[in-house]
Amino acid sequence: MKDDLYIKQTNEQFDAIVVGSGISGGWAAKEFCERGFKTLMIERGRIVEHRKDYIGEGKGPWQFANRTKVDNLLIEEQFKTQKLCYAFNDATKHFFGNDRDLPYSTHKNTGFSWIRANQLGGKSLLWHRQSYRFSEFDFNANKADGVGNDWPIRYNDLAPWYSHVEKHAGISGHADNLSQLPNSDFLPPFEWTGPEKLMQERFAQLHPDRPMIMGRAAHLTKPSELHISQGRVQCQARNECQKGCSFGAYFSTQSSTLPAAAKTGNLHIAPNSVVESLIYDEKTNRVKGVRVIDNDDLTTREYFAKVVFLCASTLGSTQILLNSKSKKFPNGLANSSGTLGHYLMDHNYNAGAKGFVEGFENEYYSGRRPTSPYIPNFQYEPSRYKKEYKRGYALSAWAHRENWQGMSSQDGIGADFKQKMTQAGRWYFGLSAQGEMLPRFENEVALHSTKKDKWGIPQLHINCTWSDNEKFMMDDAAKTAHQMLEKAGLKNVHSYTSYDHRHPGIAIHEVGTARMGRDPKDSVLNGFNQSHDIPNLFVTDGASFCSSAVVNPSLTFMALTVRAVDYAVNELKQKRI
Repeated sequence: MKDDLYIKQTNEQFDAIVVGSGISGGWAAKEFCERGFKTLMIERGRIVEHRKDYIGEGKGPWQFANRTKVDNLLIEEQFKTQKLCYAFNDATKHFFGNDRDLPYSTHKNTGFSWIRANQLGGKSLLWHRQSYRFSEFDFNANKADGVGNDWPIRYNDLAPWYSHVEKHAGISGHADNLSQLPNSDFLPPFEWTGPEKLMQERFAQLHPDRPMIMGRAAHLTKPSELHISQGRVQCQARNECQKGCSFGAYFSTQSSTLPAAAKTGNLHIAPNSVVESLIYDEKTNRVKGVRVIDNDDLTTREYFAKVVFLCASTLGSTQILLNSKSKKFPNGLANSSGTLGHYLMDHNYNAGAKGFVEGFENEYYSGRRPTSPYIPNFQYEPSRYKKEYKRGYALSAWAHRENWQGMSSQDGIGADFKQKMTQAGRWYFGLSAQGEMLPRFENEVALHSTKKDKWGIPQLHINCTWSDNEKFMMDDAAKTAHQMLEKAGLKNVHSYTSYDHRHPGIAIHEVGTARMGRDPKDSVLNGFNQSHDIPNLFVTDGASFCSSAVVNPSLTFMALTVRAVDYAVNELKQKRI
């Protein structure tokens, strides 16, 4: 990126300010810039340049002092929560937030694992890239069973925008033609292993309502001319994506949306700029800009624009709104409904089962495929719900052979044991649940009454727990996965649940807290992610969700964002905002 892209002090009034540079912020900036709008992207963290700053990329475990494990004292001091993330290790820790500098609190007898990545690109550098469309059932769920408020949009409202982002991002997968999981605009899917094909066939016979498909992922299996023009090439199946990918083979802000935005000449970026609050004008009922605190020297500055898009992450955007108080909005900006901060949700990854597949001793696999098979939610409408709970879950599948890492804990001694360690062992196959979390008012985030962070901003205080609905769901998922594997012929099957010690947040799919809705009395945003209260204020990240659904949310973040930009551009041209 050119140095003149980055700014600190400026008197310019921009057409649009985008707060945040992750998946949602990158898309908002790209869309505004390509439509000719002078856009300022504000990022609270440091600059990360594509390729140059992927300092862990391409390094083997043996090139790290502790084979990628992070020193224990450093973990406890700086990464106590971040270390819980599957992607955290010595090769990736520079992409994670520092817990010591980013404190928050949780309500008594509760917990919440808030994973953060405060840098240019945000969590788009760390996400697991699973990409699924919401279905009509997902958008209708709250209305159908009476839990939560009705989504103000339906699948057909978002379908063309899903296509728009999929063609640019690149989504691998297969057209499975499932009503509960709409097809995307696909690149070719990844290949199956022998044991996976066997299990797919057996599940099809035993459970025809539970098809197992290849996981859909934001990876370039066969790049289009558009992708190649972005400087992106085919996925190398290294599955080291969280280190950063110089190939640009998976979708991230750095590899895709940021270069597209910068290419227009309409983009500026203010890095190391922590947004303290929004500047609100009561006379015009408009947000004029943002107040920021410098990440390094704690000086303050202001930026101004005609429209503001909050894309700072679910809890980040809500924290900004809660801290932006005025005489008209004493409990947080755009909060006339009183729902801001409420209905926090995350995905329920708390059950599964695994066993051994007999045979296939002569088969192995090449590379490290960055996705895995997937059984979509088969309880996707009220007539399919179990009597103990509402909504449903998907089952992620995985297969691999035992290796020395697993066998190192087994009993053995001598030459025969050493030889065994050099050979691949039995095939494992497992199913892991991904369940929906119901929207509940009492699951909330608020500003702490006394505690502040180093920038003087009130810390977030989180009260979020699994309800009986989520617990019953995971009990059933463990039982169902166990039964499916046993019926399919696996040996030594074991199942588990983990909701008693695994807090919400660690799925890193937190949504809600500034939800959309038809009625301004029970929601913060309308169907275009526009504030009911303030016309030139939009929130397009996960905060806007009315329900969590079952599928991963990131593809929907993208589609909602580009749809909201399209709407905002038209409203600006018509001088309505």
